[in-house]
Amino acid sequence: MAKNRFEKVDEVQPDAITLSLSKTDGKEVGVVIFPASASGGRMDQDRISEPGAPRDCFRSAVKLANDMKVAIVVLDPDGVWNTEWGDLYRDAG
Repeated sequence: MAKNRFEKVDEVQPDAITLSLSKTDGKEVGVVIFPASASGGRMDQDRISEPGAPRDCFRSAVKLANDMKVAIVVLDPDGVWNTEWGDLYRDAG
């Protein structure tokens, strides 16, 4: 079965939900960022989740992306991504 693929980025993207993963004081943390600019006019403010467990944030980002029909990108400078969630790739462009 093919794995889901997610683009790895270096900054929040204005046209997608960003799953931001990081390590703070040795603890892995996730945050879901949904810019108003990606909402197609459905929101007038950016939405940023409270920090949480990376797996929970991943699940929230996927649900939100499916509900809102928006792409997900991943900001992961500390290598927190779990390969069970899918493959990360870099845009060659």
